[in-house]
Formats: sequence, structure tokens, C-alpha cells
Amino acid sequence: MSEYQYLINIALGVTLAVGGWFARTLWDAVQELKGDLSNLRVELAKDYTPRNDFKEFAVEIRTMFQKISDKLDNKADK
Repeated sequence: MSEYQYLINIALGVTLAVGGWFARTLWDAVQELKGDLSNLRVELAKDYTPRNDFKEFAVEIRTMFQKISDKLDNKADK
């Protein structure tokens, strides 16, 4: 009976050691991903178009569309 208990303890110890290693690996991976996500937020913020630039661009586009619309209206009248 003592031999079986000894084998069970060894098997349980090995299982817990492997499980602990796996949990630690996952923990490290999650921490690394959190750091990468923080870096990504900083990098993406650099690439965004500032709101004022976008508003100016939108005004230019609306003006161009209005000119095109006016030309089409004049063309349709003829």
C-alpha cells in the first residue's frame, strides 16, 4: 500500500509541476501581450489623422462635390 501512495505522490507532483509551468508560461504570455497592446495604442495614435485636418479635408470634398453637382445641373438643363 505504501508503494502505491509513493507512486501517486510522484505522479501528482509531476502533474502539478507541469501544470505550474504551463500556468506560468500563460501568465508571461498575457503580460507580454498587455505590453504589446500598450505599445500598439501609442503607435496607432501617431498615425491617426488629426480632427482639424480631417475637417478641412471634408470641407474641400464637399466643395468639390457641390461644384460637380452644379455642373451636372447646368448640363441637365441644356
